[in-house]
Amino acid sequence: MAVKDSDISTLLSSASLVFAGAVLGSASKLIERIIVARTLSPEAYGEVSIALTVLTFSVTMAMVGFNQGVPRYVSRFDDEKDVRGVWVTGLLVPGLVSLLVVAGLVLNAEWIVSRFFEGMGSVELLILFVLAIPFTVGSLVGIGTIRGLENTIYKTYAQDLFHPGVRIALLVALLGVGMGIDAVGYAYLLTAIGFFVFTHVLLNRLIPLVGEFETHVTEMVKFSAPLVISTVLARLLTKTDTLMMGYFRTSFEVGQYSAAFPLANGMVIILSAFGFIYLPLASRLDANGEREEIDAIYKLTTKWIFVITFPLFVTLLLFPADVLGAIFGAEYRQAALPLAILSLGFFTNAAGGRNRETLSALGYTGFILLTNAIAFALNFALNLLLIPQYGAEGAAVASAASYVTLNLTVIVILAAKFDISPFSPWSVRTFVVLPAAVLPVAALLSQWVSLSALTLLPFMAVVGIASVYLAAVTGCLQPEDEIPLDLVEDRLGITLPYLRRFIPDE
Repeated sequence: MAVKDSDISTLLSSASLVFAGAVLGSASKLIERIIVARTLSPEAYGEVSIALTVLTFSVTMAMVGFNQGVPRYVSRFDDEKDVRGVWVTGLLVPGLVSLLVVAGLVLNAEWIVSRFFEGMGSVELLILFVLAIPFTVGSLVGIGTIRGLENTIYKTYAQDLFHPGVRIALLVALLGVGMGIDAVGYAYLLTAIGFFVFTHVLLNRLIPLVGEFETHVTEMVKFSAPLVISTVLARLLTKTDTLMMGYFRTSFEVGQYSAAFPLANGMVIILSAFGFIYLPLASRLDANGEREEIDAIYKLTTKWIFVITFPLFVTLLLFPADVLGAIFGAEYRQAALPLAILSLGFFTNAAGGRNRETLSALGYTGFILLTNAIAFALNFALNLLLIPQYGAEGAAVASAASYVTLNLTVIVILAAKFDISPFSPWSVRTFVVLPAAVLPVAALLSQWVSLSALTLLPFMAVVGIASVYLAAVTGCLQPEDEIPLDLVEDRLGITLPYLRRFIPDE
């Protein structure tokens, strides 16, 4: 089935803006980590990474699946009273859970520090991160409502610009006055408060927050209940390795691993850019009985996620020590092997596309729970087996294997039950041609060339241009590719007749 121009144009227009915001947001997070890693010791950076893991996991648990429930239900209602009710329900349920989580963590702060941190001096750091939980949860409810209203620009302003930008400014200021490691905790807490206020100021411009509302507690909890465990498992999938590294190994090793992990995770930026609008769009199409349209959009976007992510994958896989040295400093180069291993695992997300978002849009959250449980069980078992003996390398193998398993499982479920898959003749050709043509050349080059901070981006640009060229001349383009090409030409104010000649007619 051909993709409707209106649907894919909406998705790509949103993706381009979210991608720009995501790049800025992720770059800001990376800058933040560089500031901490270069200002403090690797041991202190490891302590901060563990505290941040506690915050991230706790927020995920406190959201109780509403991070997907809120945008899904907002997109299905037209009456302001119902939309406002979804937002209120989101504040009430996750808000209450977040307060209970905070109470539990504060009361057990010393025990947590004694098990996962190297020194009891990190108690204050942990509590500062914990106090940021309810404000972060409230902010994410606001972002979810904005997402359901399919407004991309306000999400970009709040989550990708304001949130990391203010945090970096506070971090630099507080470290500058000599506050040490606790400066990171204060920066996160104060920024979370500001993030909550700013998000809801923007949301109020889309829909008045004061007015009549109809809560939807029962149906939203029913939808989100399977997601409570599945989202926690998904978050544990990304954070268990850090926690278990903290338990079994030193903070220095945690710091090394925490330099590699966010770099590999950078490949998810492209996936996230398409995902912001993908969930409400796919949910709306499913409500209208247009599953063939969902399948067509899923195939097309997955192919381009793969192409756009490929240059970063090549760089991280074949030049890991150069990347770590250029970004974090020479003392982090020993995390090169974990970075290369992690890049393999995270790249499967590109080949799998928005598979879990597709299941969620179709309403089958139970399958998401099942696949996340399988991946987490494998991740936990491998971490338990490998980290004590192999450290960061073992943690990287565990994470990579878990992501491969997760994506393969979801793809099989989508294909078997819904006849939806990321594989079309054009996408399969892309998945084969690019690695086969580019990786051997880049691997040979890596034996003779070292990348620096100045040459990293030019190298990725060259790989990117080569990838698009190869996709064009080897028959990877399809008629629907005219839509993203039109968007690129319009945004950049250029024409690309050479590429257009390779796009086949309908």
